[in-house]
Amino acid sequence: MGLYKERQVALVDGDLPEIAPACEVLVIRNLENWLVTQNLEDDDQVVQAVLATLRRLEQHCTLALIVNDMGRGVVPIDKQARLLRDTCGRLYQVLFTEAEQVVRIWYGIAEQLK
Repeated sequence: MGLYKERQVALVDGDLPEIAPACEVLVIRNLENWLVTQNLEDDDQVVQAVLATLRRLEQHCTLALIVNDMGRGVVPIDKQARLLRDTCGRLYQVLFTEAEQVVRIWYGIAEQLK
């Protein structure tokens, strides 16, 4: 990871840790895999729980999140898939509002949004 090459980086894939691993930078990717395991009927509660956990983690290390845009394309027929798509969208809106930096990568081209 070129951006953090001089720092100790830990990668968490598909999970939301409760405790920060020993590192300077914590990269969390595929958060939607963890979201699938949650009760998405009350997405506001899920979003607030994720934010609270990320704030705790941020007290120990720099956070970098890699998320997938699930809002493009056809709306899923399956209720759980729709709930996941909607919850991800609401969570990402809050995360991007609070983030210091937001970069969208589309077809390998980076675009600085914030």
